[in-house]
Amino acid sequence: MRTQEFVEIAASATEIAGVALIVGGLAIASVRYVRAPLIRGLSRYQRYRQDLGRAIVLGLEVLVAADIVRTVAFTPTMNSLAVLAMIVAIRTFLSWSLALELEGRWPWQRAAAEAPEPRRQTRAESMVPNTAGCRR
Repeated sequence: MRTQEFVEIAASATEIAGVALIVGGLAIASVRYVRAPLIRGLSRYQRYRQDLGRAIVLGLEVLVAADIVRTVAFTPTMNSLAVLAMIVAIRTFLSWSLALELEGRWPWQRAAAEAPEPRRQTRAESMVPNTAGCRR
């Protein structure tokens, strides 16, 4: 098997996996919607939207990977790279929009929201010399 054939099969398999993630996520979210009335304070509709949104975001990420593999491996011309850049930009915007809708914050704000704020030193504490490492 030639390298080009392998890359074509890998890109096609990745695209199929991305579509399968979206469709499978839709099926699983639908089953969960029908079976569970209220979980963790979320209504059935809210949970359905979150489950479906997560599946779409994951599927979009995999489809972006497939586009990158296909474009870089087969037609690395400036034209194809420009098309790839537009596709990645559109899919990234969709992923960010879905993340904002699901979590109520942008993806890059996740770390700041989860990390505890560092404790600030008071003026009185800053005037006392640090003797923690000193021997007596």
